[in-house]
Amino acid sequence: MTKRYVTLPDEMEASLEAFIAEVDRRLASDEDTCAVVEEVLVDLHGDREAYDRWQDGEEVSPAETARLQSYDPCNATLESEYYAEKNEAKFKQSKHIQWLWRQFDATPMADNVEFALRFRAMLADHLFADCGDNCRFFKGITFTYGHNITMGDNVVVHDDVHLDDRGELVLGDRVSVSDSAHVYTHDHDVVDQTQVENYRTVIGDDARITYDSMVRAGVRVGENAIVGAKSIVQRDVPDHHIAVGQPAKSVKIKPGWEEVAEPLDTDAETDKESRHIEYEIPDDLEVFDEFQRDLNPPGEE
Repeated sequence: MTKRYVTLPDEMEASLEAFIAEVDRRLASDEDTCAVVEEVLVDLHGDREAYDRWQDGEEVSPAETARLQSYDPCNATLESEYYAEKNEAKFKQSKHIQWLWRQFDATPMADNVEFALRFRAMLADHLFADCGDNCRFFKGITFTYGHNITMGDNVVVHDDVHLDDRGELVLGDRVSVSDSAHVYTHDHDVVDQTQVENYRTVIGDDARITYDSMVRAGVRVGENAIVGAKSIVQRDVPDHHIAVGQPAKSVKIKPGWEEVAEPLDTDAETDKESRHIEYEIPDDLEVFDEFQRDLNPPGEE
């Protein structure tokens, strides 16, 4: 089924384009990104009157103060902020853009699809390592950092998807990621879960990751492949294959691609180690073990 074109009224179209262009210009300028994000969120949330009172030194309640301060991403923390191996310089910028993205999704405008798709696509150009043309991002998408994501053209990511880029995530042209899917680039050690290994995860051109499925770190989902709903992909999916199940296995080749696809009865090799990403933690970093578990098996000291 093809889609139909939908347009906004001319007046709304003009104001939408002016707003997006203004935010885009400010984010690309030398202006302090924290200040840009703060001011945009104040206006999007309709809090300008209270914000101006607060800035003028007038009395506001503690709850108002906390709310108004939280529009500034420098006053907020994200889960990924605690990761020891993060690139501090890149994260300082990507955190601000990610905060704007997340807080925009908490506004009524996030449900205006034509408006929201264009606004998020503009933010993606500032957030991702690279983002192609005509990408569409729906509501509730989350990232680890954002700056380790590379996307091709015409990618669509639907509601409530998590794109983990603690390692490196690559999505090719025309990739589709359906609602509630999770794509990972890091693994935890099975004994000491504080030990993390990062990988490069690749979703090939024209691949589809369907509803509520999960792609494990270091996996390659091949070109023109499909991952079935609620599947867990733990090994590579060959080009043109359809993989389903927990764990996912190839059950069919897409009709018409049989002559160019790997045979169905062979297990795909997973070259996960070649996609491993080394990282270093600064020697002077103060770290802590949030679990404080005894990692010695029974009988060992």
